[in-house]
Amino acid sequence: MERKEPDGRYISMVKVGEKGQIVIPKAARAMFDIKPGSMLVLLADSSRGIALISPDQPVFSAMMNIATGADQPEDPEMMSFMKGGAPDGNIVD
Repeated sequence: MERKEPDGRYISMVKVGEKGQIVIPKAARAMFDIKPGSMLVLLADSSRGIALISPDQPVFSAMMNIATGADQPEDPEMMSFMKGGAPDGNIVD
């Protein structure tokens, strides 16, 4: 199942194979320049779900800094995201 989304956004349903693998759809791979051998970060939260992000994304650096206690984000939008909000400031359930 795939839907046409606005530029810069993508949604698709993927199936988990017997070995626990998923295929990232071509359009999503192209959007983030994901190639064979690319590294991704898997984030999992039992109440919020699973997400894949590129280690090149600013949100990854902010999460690593917070996880290690190295830094706190100064950007209010980033702080909202880290506390469970969406990038637009809305709370994600």
